[in-house]
Parts: sequence; structure tokens; C-alpha cells
Amino acid sequence: MLEMSNSPPAAGLRPLARPEWLLPLAGLLLLFVPTFVDLFRGVWSTEDQAHGPVILALSLWLLYRGWPAMMARSAGAGGHALGWPLFAAGLLMYVLGRSQQIALFELAAFICVLAGVLLVKRGGGALAQLWFPFFFMLFMIPLPGALVSMLTMPMKMAVSYVVEHLLFWAGYPIARTGVILQIGQYQLLVADACAGLQTFLTLESLGLFYLNVVRHTSALRNIGIALLIVPISFTANVIRVIVLTLITYYFGDAAGQGFLHGFAGMVLFVSALSLILGVDTFLQWMVKRRARRHDGGRP
Repeated sequence: MLEMSNSPPAAGLRPLARPEWLLPLAGLLLLFVPTFVDLFRGVWSTEDQAHGPVILALSLWLLYRGWPAMMARSAGAGGHALGWPLFAAGLLMYVLGRSQQIALFELAAFICVLAGVLLVKRGGGALAQLWFPFFFMLFMIPLPGALVSMLTMPMKMAVSYVVEHLLFWAGYPIARTGVILQIGQYQLLVADACAGLQTFLTLESLGLFYLNVVRHTSALRNIGIALLIVPISFTANVIRVIVLTLITYYFGDAAGQGFLHGFAGMVLFVSALSLILGVDTFLQWMVKRRARRHDGGRP
């Protein structure tokens, strides 16, 4: 029994060595390696979309991690009828995106083609097993500029408002006009990269990735973290803008816009991860306390 249960995962750890996957893999590489090269040289080299390569790498790792379970679940299963239409739609988007240089279509095509291949080869059970990596890939797709601009301004206004009141409460000489902060002799514009929609989406993806990796059995912890990802993302953005504001106030505008500006970007993600871990620890304590009460023990 032990050998039988271990054989599918062992085989699944070497998916690319199987002849059935060599041709699809070669086709995917031929189509999308040029796309990703262009993205690395273009949109992914900008501050707003710098999370794209990270999302891609994490998605591929999630696929690799879930591959053994998918192979075991879909053993002997046939292809799904929706696989070919999805594959064809992906190719159509690829042709349109590649010819017109629309990154949104090319990345959407990558997800559709990959999902279509999986459906054709292993059926619906395989895609159901690996649904999260495909969902996670959506975060690397750049959104239309008009939508980003429309949603970014209210976010920047909210972050600027909170930063102004927190620093004023702490005794700093700060004032605000729209998304412009005046602290001492310096003026700071809260840019899209500091508190925009893409930054929020990046932090959302970080929280969802954490939630998927830890895989808590407690519904309270899962639901609690999922609901609190949004305020955690907002708080992390506030912390970043506060750090940038204080850097500028104490060390000057050159420091705020130079090397320390990039450091504040690291502060953003460290703050978000710390808040997620802190919330998770608190929820774990609540779950254990609730379990002790249910078992009749002391709280």
C-alpha cells in the first residue's frame, strides 16, 4: 500500500521527462519565451509592473509543487471538451497581442493556452487541482491605463489623508493639498507607485500566496486573513509613505528620491508580510483559545 501511494507523486515530480509533455512544452517555449523577454525589457522593468516576474516565478513554483497531486488525481482521465476552445482562444489572443504589442493579451494568452493544454491532456480534474496557480497568474497581467488611473486617485487620496493625520498627531509640521504632502520645507507628491492600484494588487497577491502556502485547516484563520488582506495592504502603503516622508524631512529631497526611495519599497513588502504574520499569529491564538474552551479547559 505504501509503495502504491508513493508512485504517482514520484512520477509527477519529473513531468517534463515524460514524452507526452515534451511537445506541449516545446510549443509553449517557442511561443512565449519572446513574450517574456520583451516584458523583461519593457513593462516589467518599470516600477509599477516590477512585481510581474515575481508573480510568474511564484506561479511556476506553485504549479511544480502541485504537479504530483494533479498527476495522481488525473491518472487515467481523458481530456475535457473545453480544452480545445480555450486553447484556440488563447492562440487568438496571442496573435492579436503579439502583433499589436498588447501585453495584457499576450499574458492572458499564456494563461489560456497553458490551461487549455492541461484540459486537453488531463481533463477538468487536473485544472481543478491546480486552479490557484492559474488564478495567481492573473496578478501579473497589466490592467488598462484608464482603469488604473480611475481607481488609483481615491487610493492615493486615502493614503495621503491618513499619513497627514498620523504625522500631525506625532508633532510633525505637515499639511496636505490633494495628494501633495508639505512637510517642513519639502513637498512630496504621493505617486502611483507609492499608493496606486498596482501596488495594492501586488500586496493582495502576496497575502493570497501566503494563505495558499500555509493552508490552515481552521476556517477562522483562512477567512480572517482573506478578509484582512485589504486593510493590511492599505496599512503597508501608509507605512511606506510615512517612511519616505520622514526620510525626506530628515535627510533632504535627494535622499527621499534616491537610493532610500528603493529601500522604502522594501519596507512596503516587509511591512505587509509582518502584518500578515502578526494577524495570523493572533488568529492562531484565538483558534487555540476557542478550542480549549470547547474542550472544557481554561481559556
